[in-house]
Amino acid sequence: MEERPVEYFSYLLRMWRTGEHSAWRASLEDPQTGERLGFGSLEKLLAFLRKETEPATQEGVSTACPEHQKHPF
Repeated sequence: MEERPVEYFSYLLRMWRTGEHSAWRASLEDPQTGERLGFGSLEKLLAFLRKETEPATQEGVSTACPEHQKHPF
């Protein structure tokens, strides 16, 4: 399987809430693998996206989350 470059991510975003005053929930699905990640709040979704797009470390190794890693969001 070919690795994707760290500079590119593609997800299908789904957002919903169960009631007018309930919190928004979200999921991201990798269209290539079908892997889904769920988020109980928009803040957790944004935290995940920020981590995915962190700049590379000084050694040239990305600090972004590796593909297929499960996240506790």
